[in-house]
Amino acid sequence: MLTVAEHVAKASTKGPPKPGIILAIRMCVLGMKLLGVDDPSAYHKKLIAIVETDRCLPDAVKLVTGCRLANRTLKLKDWGKMAASFLDLTSGCAFRVAAREHVEPEALRNFKGLPREEALSQAYTAFADRELFEWQRIVVKLPPEDVPGYHAGRVLCERCGEGIGFSREVRVDGLTLCRACAGEAYWLPDVPAQG
Repeated sequence: MLTVAEHVAKASTKGPPKPGIILAIRMCVLGMKLLGVDDPSAYHKKLIAIVETDRCLPDAVKLVTGCRLANRTLKLKDWGKMAASFLDLTSGCAFRVAAREHVEPEALRNFKGLPREEALSQAYTAFADRELFEWQRIVVKLPPEDVPGYHAGRVLCERCGEGIGFSREVRVDGLTLCRACAGEAYWLPDVPAQG
């Protein structure tokens, strides 16, 4: 596996990386060490990462582990936390790693005179894992439809007619509906529907 410095260099193609990406890379490298995974690329579809923020962390997970949404190995539970869980599907072993909240004030104290972002970057590079993170072994329960390689038929929403895959349909008043038609839409039409 690449070192933290090598991953940071890969993330630095457009200038120095933000402190959050350095912290996220450190988190991912630690997650792989905890699982005993030396080469994440060899674990294609055998490793799942669940991130708890949509900020820097998903980019670092993709960079370090190769997990991504498109191959169903990256999951987002947007809880606004700088935390991720790493699951080895072959062994069932999983760890959750979370950033410690006290690090920023310590970074500013330890790297006085530096601008905030530079002080954080220095701290996220220099501090030991135990200073940056808390971690614990966990059990991750994923339904079969959330595991890579799952195949299922598609059903049609009885209201809008769009196809629904991976058992994401819901039953409401005896109807099979997509989540939008069941009242969970994140969007509203701006103009009348066409077609």
